[in-house]
Amino acid sequence: MSTTLHLLRLARAGFVMAREGVFAVVDPAGMPPGPRTMLRLARLIERRNAGASGARLARALTRLGPTYVKLGQFLATRPDVVGPALARDLEQLQDRMPPFPQAEAERIIANAFDKPLPAVFSSFSAPVAAASIAQVHKATVADVAEPAPVSRAVAVKVLRPNVERQLRGDLAAFFFAARAAERRSPEAQRLRLVEVVDTLARSVTMEMDLRLEAAALSEMAENIGEDRDFRVPTVDWARTSRDVLTLEWIDGVPLNDRARLEAQGFVLPELARIVIQSFLRHALRDGYFHADMHPGNLFIDDLGRLVAVDFGIMGRLGIKERRFLAEILYGFITRDYRRVAEVHFEAGYVPAHHSVDAFAQAIRAIGEPIHNRRADEISMAKLLTLLFEITALFDMRTRPELILLQKTMVVVEGVARALDPQLDMWKVADPVVREWITRHLGPIGQIENAGRSLSELARFAGQAPALLHRGAALMERLDAQTRNGLVLDPQTAEAIGRAEGRGNGAVAFGVWAIAALLAAILVVLLT
Repeated sequence: MSTTLHLLRLARAGFVMAREGVFAVVDPAGMPPGPRTMLRLARLIERRNAGASGARLARALTRLGPTYVKLGQFLATRPDVVGPALARDLEQLQDRMPPFPQAEAERIIANAFDKPLPAVFSSFSAPVAAASIAQVHKATVADVAEPAPVSRAVAVKVLRPNVERQLRGDLAAFFFAARAAERRSPEAQRLRLVEVVDTLARSVTMEMDLRLEAAALSEMAENIGEDRDFRVPTVDWARTSRDVLTLEWIDGVPLNDRARLEAQGFVLPELARIVIQSFLRHALRDGYFHADMHPGNLFIDDLGRLVAVDFGIMGRLGIKERRFLAEILYGFITRDYRRVAEVHFEAGYVPAHHSVDAFAQAIRAIGEPIHNRRADEISMAKLLTLLFEITALFDMRTRPELILLQKTMVVVEGVARALDPQLDMWKVADPVVREWITRHLGPIGQIENAGRSLSELARFAGQAPALLHRGAALMERLDAQTRNGLVLDPQTAEAIGRAEGRGNGAVAFGVWAIAALLAAILVVLLT
């Protein structure tokens, strides 16, 4: 795609944002003269009565279409890139897109299953929700049973027609802008803007195949099989395809409807505890968590269980990241800031040339203001601002999986705080974190880690004979080729001569690497 087309796409986006008054929230103080002038010119086309900053941005992104709505929702998970205040405004951005025609949805379903819609669903309603990527209908299905078929309600998610083509073009323009920014700005390099767009592109690509969202639901259902207070909808695989996802219909109370929750006798502080502990349990125990837990995606069923929907954004943590999370939380809970700092260095998140003590002091500046404070006394925006200032001060490169985790923690805490304004997040988190620390970093965990290490060593030892065989074969071929000398054409000899000076270091490194590999193989064979 040409540079001109990318620039035209971005220029249109800039015009819409200027028209909706988005640039009014940008502070020109400290900006270079050129950008400051452009900002003033953009303000000239701003329409009157643009409204609050969050409403302006949401309206502009909605006007720009599905890709920009998805970009806004994604950037709400990246306060390190857009800043805490703007991220908080973007959290208000909901998928309230105009629905596409009912007939088009019915055609997509008929094509997906190669049969008429009445043969798939007994009834099929008008859209009940329209999002950037898909829209949702309520339907019924008739399951075969004796003595008569049993009817049940389902939610049917249908992918928007032609949305993939639009997303592809807009994402190409985003990549163009991110690469240009990284070429010109060290700060953009630190924030890894190209990687941010790449993460968005992978997320959107996965959302283009609704079978992958069904798989995410299925995986989480297996993980939480024994959880008593959290569940997810059941997937109807027989009525799910690339363009159609069919799920159990959830008849629950939205978590943000305090009046209905109280009227049905639910204890709101208990629900707040379930929200916090469920998220931490999934992140620590399973390494797989719902990363879009805003109130619109959370319901309470008749049994008081938390039910999550919309699995378009999921987060994964490896065992290293889970240990990092557990020790960080435990350090904050126990106020052991030195250990928190050490964990950052051990994980490689802070460059080694920095001081552990200085970083511990910076971490203390974050932890002390929130210790033993109620949630309603803590400004999460200020807390995040301080945290991101510290990451820049200590040259910490952005870790997308940790930023997504951190942002989800803030959202989850906000949901819980709405239910219980006096919630103490650290006290609620303590049992889950202590359980994980005891299980995985205590004696049992150490034994299991040793067992895994021995298993890896045994696997390597099993491969050693094959490695030695291939090495011997390679040496025989080299010996055969060099026995009578190598014949090089003049161009090759000249190229080797030019590269000799700068190649000596690489050759030495290669020799030492081979020597180290052989030594490792010998150690394995002789022990």
